[in-house]
Amino acid sequence: MTKIAKSEFGKLSDGRTVSAFTMRDGENRLTVLDYGGILQGLVLPDREGKPTDVLLGYDDVAGYLGNGGYLGALIGRFGNRIDKGRLRVDGREYRLYINDRSNHLHGGREGFNAKIWKAEIDGERLVLSLLSPDGEENYPGNLKVTVAYTFAGGVLGIEYTAVSDQKTAVNLTNHAYFNLNGEGKGDILGHELHLDAPYVVPTDEELIPHGGFRAVKGTPFDFTSAKKIGAGDALRGEDDDLRKGGGYDHCFVFEKGRSADAPYAVLYGPESGIEMKCYTDMPAVQFYAGNGLNQTGKSGHRYGRCCGMCLETEAIPNNVNVPEYAAFGSSFVDAGETYRHFARYAFSVRR
Repeated sequence: MTKIAKSEFGKLSDGRTVSAFTMRDGENRLTVLDYGGILQGLVLPDREGKPTDVLLGYDDVAGYLGNGGYLGALIGRFGNRIDKGRLRVDGREYRLYINDRSNHLHGGREGFNAKIWKAEIDGERLVLSLLSPDGEENYPGNLKVTVAYTFAGGVLGIEYTAVSDQKTAVNLTNHAYFNLNGEGKGDILGHELHLDAPYVVPTDEELIPHGGFRAVKGTPFDFTSAKKIGAGDALRGEDDDLRKGGGYDHCFVFEKGRSADAPYAVLYGPESGIEMKCYTDMPAVQFYAGNGLNQTGKSGHRYGRCCGMCLETEAIPNNVNVPEYAAFGSSFVDAGETYRHFARYAFSVRR
């Protein structure tokens, strides 16, 4: 049975308290903050039984106030990028906040990653909720958002729901950085990754996709059979799409009709023996290999390039402007329509 305990994590500059919720599942321990819905720590025993924290993060509130790279945070209203911040809803154009070169990224100036969420312990679930008011970051509609965390049997579950009183766009995700050998234990280039995705979406120089799909077969993006993330010369940047991202920072697209009961990804840390199987009902995932990491995290550990990686379940970026992508899963929701999706991460140890 999962036990959930609440404690004070720290205070914001305006005096508001940030709370930590620790979910214990046997020897496993997950810590979630009500600030940003952040996954602050995930401690699991490795193959030797040693407790291993597999999430990058910070020890205090001050670290998360800067939080370059969105470590562990809930992302909204819209995960990933929207070209030039242009959102057109039923003929009316909304100009979203520009915060990534000339584009809108991860919800704008102050996304859901920078909010204190209302938190409730509901039995073995931790339920976070907030109201994003009409016009916030220039999005239309009062949007009620609920995110529920579960942690039992070695499985972290995240269920996202949202309802708006106007037609709007929603694309929620989480920006956890995993290092299955342990945070602060070097880079993830030796991790083995299997990613059941036959396509990536090509982008321009600002990482905006405008249409089309690229087959991964025969390219550095082919993880349809498990391989090391840093295998061969994949990260030398000779591939044009890889060069644009400075490494892996790309949306991988699943086959239509893929069963959500099958893992879309399996990640393995060879030093710890910890394996993570990933599940979702979303049509795509952004695989980011932490190319831009350059900060000091927990216990003074230095997080440099590729010291952690993200698998952000999502609809295809910029699908609000590309009907071809919306056909794989549109981010538009009508007034009163319930947006809903899930992500699960199942942990075990290879002996």
